[in-house]
Amino acid sequence: MRVFDFDKEVRFMSLRWPAMIFSTLLILGSIVSLAVNQLNWGLDFTGGTVIEVGYQQPAKLEQVRKQLNEVGFGDAVVQHFGSSEDVLIRLAPREGVKSDTLGDQVMAALRASGEQVDMRRIEFVGPQVGEELTEQGGLAMLVALVCILMYVAMRFEWRFGLGSVAALAHDVIITLGLFSVLQLEFDLTVLAAVLAVIGYSLNDTIVVMDRIRENFRKLRKGEPEEVINISLTQTMSRTIITSGTTLLVLLALFFKGGALIHGFATALLFGIFVGTYSSIYIASSVALMLGISKEDLMPTEVEKEGADLDPLP
Repeated sequence: MRVFDFDKEVRFMSLRWPAMIFSTLLILGSIVSLAVNQLNWGLDFTGGTVIEVGYQQPAKLEQVRKQLNEVGFGDAVVQHFGSSEDVLIRLAPREGVKSDTLGDQVMAALRASGEQVDMRRIEFVGPQVGEELTEQGGLAMLVALVCILMYVAMRFEWRFGLGSVAALAHDVIITLGLFSVLQLEFDLTVLAAVLAVIGYSLNDTIVVMDRIRENFRKLRKGEPEEVINISLTQTMSRTIITSGTTLLVLLALFFKGGALIHGFATALLFGIFVGTYSSIYIASSVALMLGISKEDLMPTEVEKEGADLDPLP
């Protein structure tokens, strides 16, 4: 029983060329932004000092930022950490200044108003560690895409493999482009979200590909475009339910999760939309453009031993 029952075939592939042009423009725009603006790397990648302080009463973040700005820390990232009394302060690295000295200067600025402020912890992330995280993060995404290409090519057909990897690369580039255009902070939680988008998009693509392969074998008549349209229509109910329930959770994280996971929720929210779109219009369109046909997906017939022998008289 389907919650959303589509009585008629939806002609998704009739819009594949406008969709491909639209996606190409988004990819080119993302690449230009990444080249010009680059990403707003978080302290996980650039290095810096993280200071956690505790107040006796709920802290006003605007006041904390003003106090830090007055002593030369206008670039400090200030956010609540766990509760309204706990505040996390992130400072970019400063040449020739030790983290302990930065901590003393920050605490002096916060206590100048007479409030009682306690330092909970102070950590320093070196730029060398940040550079290693950048390389390892990029390598993780590259290895994920290569492994996915190999899996889908063996599991289905090489045209589907290329279509799936094209869809995943499409999702990653456009998601990174969003963070570059809006200059949202890109830290380890956002990197984890991008990898999660790859997994989510792949899962959606595998479901679509499996239904296309099944219909190519089951339907006696119909052109490849028609078979793909039927398959996408049949999986649309599942796609709406899966994406809808996932979006409900992500919206709760986005609005109520706090600043620490705001980037994570943003990347996943955008990635769900882009991943669902790419499963329909990128992966399927690429496979169709490469000439996928019924003959490519039919199982190989295995001759039985002795089948070519003459029957006994």
